[in-house]
Formats: sequence, structure tokens, C-alpha cells
Amino acid sequence: MKTIFKAAALVFAPMTAIALTAVPAVAQTKSGIAVVDLEEAVGKSAAFTTAMSQMQTTYKPQIDAINTRRAAIETDLKTKGDALQAALKAAGNKPTPAIETQYQQYQQAQQAAQAELQRMGQPVGLARAYVEQQIVAKLDDALKAATAKTKSEIVFKKAATESFGAGADITPSVITELNALVPSVSITPPAGWQPGGQGQPAAAAPAPATPAQAPKSR
Repeated sequence: MKTIFKAAALVFAPMTAIALTAVPAVAQTKSGIAVVDLEEAVGKSAAFTTAMSQMQTTYKPQIDAINTRRAAIETDLKTKGDALQAALKAAGNKPTPAIETQYQQYQQAQQAAQAELQRMGQPVGLARAYVEQQIVAKLDDALKAATAKTKSEIVFKKAATESFGAGADITPSVITELNALVPSVSITPPAGWQPGGQGQPAAAAPAPATPAQAPKSR
């Protein structure tokens, strides 16, 4: 039985929805047609990579605590899961009321553990979201500048394009423009700050654990 508790994801998780929705991904190049990956542009910008390095140091106590707690949780859940499987086997692979209760307790422990790790990861996730938002605030300007300098007239999302020549990708140009527009960012959100300024939950929290399957008879 696997659990998905990766503390590293708090810092190096995929870009949040902020980066994906703030700017439309459309622009061009030599042929007038180009492709771009805005998520990649943000993730490879100097400001983002520097901020992630700084967070590894600034939030090291929290990250270490999450890693330690995650390891303990995974050990505990494995013990509970093994006990559940042993009980099921001893019952001839027939889910009895006692086994069903044991399974429910296992699920509750899994859910409680996930909630605990999410709470522990909120400061790191919030800081990461703040870093992203500061860079994304300049993403539209960077895209427009890159589009103009590469003489692109139409730009498509790279991920939605079947094939393209190396010269059609203007992502590196967008990164260059971002580096000029936002060379550095803060990793400390202002008091009360939330992603988007609308009070949403902190981004980049650990992904929910995959629910365990109910015991089945064989």
C-alpha cells in the first residue's frame, strides 16, 4: 500500500494554477509561428531558481520536520496495512465486520496523516506560491517582448503542438525577458497574503494520498 507524501514537492512541485492561468499562451518566430511553454519559462527563470535555493535554506527546519514526520507516518501506515492484510488472509480473504472496521481505521489514519502534512507544509507552500505570483506578474510583458523581438505573429502552447522546429520555440526568449524584468523576488509573503489575493488555500501542498482499496475476497 503506497502513500504519496513527498516533502520535496512542497518546493519543487509543478507550477501552480497561478502560472497557468495568468497569461494566455499564444505568440510566433521566423515563419511567424512560434510555440511557448510559460510554465517552463517561470520555472527556469533566474528569480525562481534563486528563490527555490533560498527556500531550501530558509525553510530547512520545516522541510526537515516534514521529511521526518512523513517517514514516521509511512512506517506507521505500512504497519497498519500489513496487519490489515494479515487479518484478511487469516479470515480466508473474507471481509468480516472486524476487518471492515480495521480497514476504516486505516483509512482514517491515512486521511489524518495527510491533513497533518498539509498543515505542516503550508508555510513552505505559501512562500512558493508567493514567489510564483511575483514572477507571473511580469509574464505577460515578457511574452509580449519576446514575441516582438522574435517577430512572431502567432504563438501556440508547446504542449498542444504535434511537432515544431527548434527555432520555433520562443520559451528561451521569454526566460531572457523575465530575467530582465524580474531579476529577483522575495520568499517571504506579507502577513495575511494568499495566492491571487482572494484568500485561496496555500498552493503546492502535498498531493492527497491515494485511497486504499477495500479488502476483497479472492
